[in-house]
Amino acid sequence: MILVTGGTGLVGAHLLLHLLQKGMPVRAIHRKGSDLKRVEKVFGYYSENASELFAKIEWVVADLNDIPDLQLAFNDIQYVYHAAALISFNPSDYKKLLKINAEGTANIVNLCVANDIKKLCYVSTIGTIGKSIGDAPATEENEWNDLNVNVYALSKYEAEMEVWRGSQEGLSVVMLNPGVILGPGFWETGTGALFTAANKGYSFYPPGGTGFITVHDVIKMMTLLMESQIENERFIAVAENLTFQEILTRLTTSLGKSAPKKKLKYWQLEMGRIGDLIWSTLTGNPRKITKSSIHSLKHRDFYENQKIREALDFTFESLDPTLTFSCRLFLEENP
Repeated sequence: MILVTGGTGLVGAHLLLHLLQKGMPVRAIHRKGSDLKRVEKVFGYYSENASELFAKIEWVVADLNDIPDLQLAFNDIQYVYHAAALISFNPSDYKKLLKINAEGTANIVNLCVANDIKKLCYVSTIGTIGKSIGDAPATEENEWNDLNVNVYALSKYEAEMEVWRGSQEGLSVVMLNPGVILGPGFWETGTGALFTAANKGYSFYPPGGTGFITVHDVIKMMTLLMESQIENERFIAVAENLTFQEILTRLTTSLGKSAPKKKLKYWQLEMGRIGDLIWSTLTGNPRKITKSSIHSLKHRDFYENQKIREALDFTFESLDPTLTFSCRLFLEENP
């Protein structure tokens, strides 16, 4: 049987659908009070028998830091996909991020080792890949440092150290470092917020850029790596390196909005950060703009995907069909 963590998120929901369509027995962990109906809704985007497939999932209520519940979830499990994570870029959430992302991953790794799990697939982030100087694309071999790194990436880096520690203890692991993952159904959180932002029709765009990939390609990579003989390796998962203007133009076009034409100046970004800090201080609302996020918006990062292409003979799908499909669903659900 296969265990999936993070099944109520974008990657997890699409992974569950893929595994079930292949006829595999699946158990999924979810936190108490999480929205399982959203997962079934995602199934409905692609399948006419969504309810039937959804009913085949064996759901287990468990927190990543609750060892007894996690141990029960591991009964009769052979393979584990670990996609659960707290996503926040607010510096005040750093301890919480470490608790869930790093300590929670340590618990998953420990249980994988203790239960002789055959293989673990860990979904990390492109934020833990070391930056390259100039326009040279970053590879899996780039040296990483924590300069200008957001708190989410810091916590995921610590989680990666736990996964590599597991590999040293005999656990077979594979790791993906995806760029911005594009797909439908989660419009308020994570990368889904891109669709919400694009729909507002802002005329400004940030000057930087990064790597993007569809959720479908991420799922294909995860399952192919788990089915392969590859172990103890990490792979960058980026289909296209785009500027923020380019991705926002594609999104706004599909949403029927005007594309952004004005590039934000660095001083405007800094003023926005200061204003956000003052607003957060006065209201107690979470920070939305930080020094690390400003750095990401100002700079363009490039990523090389040669390793995954050669290892799996992998061909990336175009972003455009997924963008068009996701935008159509967004407009249907947000009239």
